[in-house]
Amino acid sequence: MLNPDQWEDLILAAARKRDLPGGHHYAVVKRLGGAGDGGRDIEARFGKELVRDGWDLYQAKHYAQGLTPSNAFPEMAKFFKQLALRTYPRPSYYYFCCPRAVGNDLHNMMASGAAAFKAKFLDAWKNEHTGMKGRANELTQDVQTAIDDFDFGRFTECAAHDLLVWHSLDRDAHHDLFGIVPKRGDDDPMPVQPAGHEDKYLDELLRAYTEHKASPVTRVNVPGSDYEEHLTAQRQTFYCAEGLQRFSRDIYPHEQEFERLLDMVYAGIRPTVAQLRLKTGMDRVDAAVDKASTLQVQESRLSPQLRGGDLPGTCHHLVNGGRLKWVK
Repeated sequence: MLNPDQWEDLILAAARKRDLPGGHHYAVVKRLGGAGDGGRDIEARFGKELVRDGWDLYQAKHYAQGLTPSNAFPEMAKFFKQLALRTYPRPSYYYFCCPRAVGNDLHNMMASGAAAFKAKFLDAWKNEHTGMKGRANELTQDVQTAIDDFDFGRFTECAAHDLLVWHSLDRDAHHDLFGIVPKRGDDDPMPVQPAGHEDKYLDELLRAYTEHKASPVTRVNVPGSDYEEHLTAQRQTFYCAEGLQRFSRDIYPHEQEFERLLDMVYAGIRPTVAQLRLKTGMDRVDAAVDKASTLQVQESRLSPQLRGGDLPGTCHHLVNGGRLKWVK
């Protein structure tokens, strides 16, 4: 189970990704939990300014059991006192965010309707029921005015399931908090015509073909030649690795996981490529690709997501990066 700080982190990241009516997101989401928060752990604004009914309040209540009236009422009292003090304007909604959900008693009170819920809350405050002992004198006229100004139907539970769904949209935060990596989707298909970012590794392959044939081999005369199938196979592995690179950037946008994998592959294939017995560029291409396909790279965070053509394809990404050449 998440600790209280992690629970607030989850709510913060989830609120930032939450879809609002009209397909919008909150303009500002700020964590305020701690001393001086005024009873608001997360402040989520619809616009840049904090204005009346222009924001939502998320209150993190981290208990080992469902939230009870005796847990919730003191927080609600604090909220109304802050409204009376004009610490902040009235929010649109007040969300209870509880990992164990709202308990049955509180749920039934909230489900009974805004007027009935308000009456039970005021009764608990005035008569100092459980959780509200010693607080009757805090129910001043200004606080009562703030209570009367707020629709108790806007106290609502923000279900943990919904928070988790929104949080999962921030894949980086979701992985950091839970260690859950989303499934890698389908890679983009290899285009029929080479793209501009393929130029460097394709030119290196053509140099290897030219050396092997002892006459120029260009992109124009590859189709129908002995090299067509070889070139197509290398392009396919390049695009496999391209899919892994895209996945890496989506999941670890602030890290260099694909680049670290390239370092591992380079260290693993370099002794093979440097062997003196390899006399031609074609020898080096095939030896590097074969070696790459057998490498063990469990140290990479991308290892569980590897597919058959990924590691061979990284050889061509290394060529694109200027770290490998096939023809000396």
